[in-house]
Amino acid sequence: MSMKDRVVIITGASRGTGRATAELFAKHGAQVVLFSRPSPHLQEVEAEIKRKGGRALAIAGDISREEDVEALFQKVRSLYGHLDVLINNAGIVMKRPFVEMDIATWDQVLDTNLRGTFLCCRGAFQMMAAQQQGVIINLSSLSGVKGVEKFPGMSAYNVSKAGIASLTEILAVEGKAYNIRVCVVSPGAVATEMLQQAAPHLKADMTPQNLAEILLFLSDDSGRMFNGSNIELFTNA
Repeated sequence: MSMKDRVVIITGASRGTGRATAELFAKHGAQVVLFSRPSPHLQEVEAEIKRKGGRALAIAGDISREEDVEALFQKVRSLYGHLDVLINNAGIVMKRPFVEMDIATWDQVLDTNLRGTFLCCRGAFQMMAAQQQGVIINLSSLSGVKGVEKFPGMSAYNVSKAGIASLTEILAVEGKAYNIRVCVVSPGAVATEMLQQAAPHLKADMTPQNLAEILLFLSDDSGRMFNGSNIELFTNA
């Protein structure tokens, strides 16, 4: 597999799965664009990739803000002229029993996870439609998959992740006319800081690096048969 000279946007790239994915894609020759909220970690990832001989550009912004996302894609268009892959990884989890659910919490989770994914998909879709090719990979969760065990306090998160899977399904249909491939990955427990915050009792077998390898496979031509697929990753915890 090779990402040589491919332009790849990775959201939530300052830590966890996003960071591992950025480092792996850069190692395989991609020009990675790291998009995340302002954080010292974001510059650290950019510097580490460059130190190892890779190519990276860090752009700070909030995926739930339309103006930030538009600025991201305008920057990519002006610098590189094209976009090959979008990895929609950014997301948050906020636990709240539904009987205590407040509008602010609900909106914050849905705005980041679902609205943010929509905004980034729209920006990528417009660029990729014009160039008649591209790959979009969204990150959902088993929490958004029907029939999988659910946990109290996760209503906003579950709804946001189910929405991402549904958005992916229709984008895969609409993308066919433009040679845009879209799929979604729904992992279970992954050993990240987010998991520790949401469910500290869980000990995940899957690491961010394991998940990054799957995302690399799907982004490459090797993953071309997975258009529209929701790839559910069950791991021991």
